[in-house]
Amino acid sequence: MAGLKNDRFLRALLKQPVDVTPVWMMRQAGRYLPEYRATRTKAGSFMDLCKNPELACEVTIQPLERFPLDAAILFSDILTVPDAMGLGLRFAEGEGPIFDRPVRTAADVDKLFVPDPEGELRYVMDAVRTIRRELDGRVPLIGFSGSPWTLATYMVEGGSSKEFAHVKGMLYDQPALMHKLLDVTAQAVTQYLNAQVDAGAQALMIFDTWGGALTPRDYQEFSLRYMAQIIAGLKREADGRKVPVVMFTKGGGLWLEAMADAGADALGLDWTVDIGAARRRVGSKVALQGNMDPCVLYASPERIRTEVKDILAAYGQGSGHVFNLGHGIHQHVNPEHAAAFVEAVHQLSATYHQ
Repeated sequence: MAGLKNDRFLRALLKQPVDVTPVWMMRQAGRYLPEYRATRTKAGSFMDLCKNPELACEVTIQPLERFPLDAAILFSDILTVPDAMGLGLRFAEGEGPIFDRPVRTAADVDKLFVPDPEGELRYVMDAVRTIRRELDGRVPLIGFSGSPWTLATYMVEGGSSKEFAHVKGMLYDQPALMHKLLDVTAQAVTQYLNAQVDAGAQALMIFDTWGGALTPRDYQEFSLRYMAQIIAGLKREADGRKVPVVMFTKGGGLWLEAMADAGADALGLDWTVDIGAARRRVGSKVALQGNMDPCVLYASPERIRTEVKDILAAYGQGSGHVFNLGHGIHQHVNPEHAAAFVEAVHQLSATYHQ
């Protein structure tokens, strides 16, 4: 494996000195890029694209060909794990993900098993190996998974949900069953992420998309607890370097102090938190990743630049900041605006690292 030509992303996550603030975008390989849409058409369907290591590699690298991003993220989906547990995932046009066999009863939970990352999930590991080889040290590769709570919401609901009626019904009525479901899911995620490190991932991210839907008490008990359990079981070194872990709870700004104690190297922030206030709250415990509102990318390049400037100023001097959006980039964003965003971060951040 080639040495890393650009390691500022890994350095910033560990709060080591960098020349400029590193930047990447959640969902940077996605529908806003015409070349992604062409590859997806070629693949046939979203899951066919995920399950083809060569095409997954192609779309992972596409944004790096356009923008001087400081990290690549594995192209995959958080629902690969529950799919590998036998729930029958499919994506319906206009409806999002659907599980043919949702988990609603004790018998359903008893059927769940920890999938073999090199068995049922081999296609993901093959994608990681392929991407790492093709990147050839250009930038680090981020591996990822959904959090147990977020995966459970899809597994119990059978797809996307606005009300979380089934999953919260289980949480409140049958907490022991919910814990059993979350525990087997946490074991699966731990093995899955460790296998990604073995295959070549150089940093890891846990996406807790639905943690913010919980009460503070339930967030600690049913979401944060299991992310901490996973982090405690992760391989944290590979190729003679530390493998940093980023934990991101959308809507989790109320609980930053508790999140900072969970063992991750960095916390992802959505756009509802002031990054300067977040830095003061977590102190030197963790780095921070974020957190521009993705909708700013619909505005003019000048306005994008102003927003970048404001967020950099709010974070202030020194390392420990990875610039990102507060959630994934939207599909109708003009790629030229994404380019203006990346350029602004690199240009305007140098003065904060002298």
